[in-house]
Amino acid sequence: MIVPSRDGVVIDVRVIPRASRPGPAGARDGALLLRLQAPPVDGAANAEVVGILADLLGVPRRAVTILSGHRSRRKRIAVTGVTVDAATRQLNAAARAFTRKDS
Repeated sequence: MIVPSRDGVVIDVRVIPRASRPGPAGARDGALLLRLQAPPVDGAANAEVVGILADLLGVPRRAVTILSGHRSRRKRIAVTGVTVDAATRQLNAAARAFTRKDS
């Protein structure tokens, strides 16, 4: 799900567009499950993915790049300036907080 890269990490993400509330919702099939409010039209969902991951990981939006899956629900995202441990810790904490709000 999260692997090291030369400048940071690469994260496998599976998106669910048009969700009622955006945010991380755990993992599915070895990928971070990310709910988006945006529809998958005109790059809106991709822009929201970049924004959400930048906020969750505490990096600027320019540090988040979609490597593959621009037109797919499965995406590979590169994030510079963060370690695997830090990314794992921050995303797990965010997913726990997100699912607690659902209860």
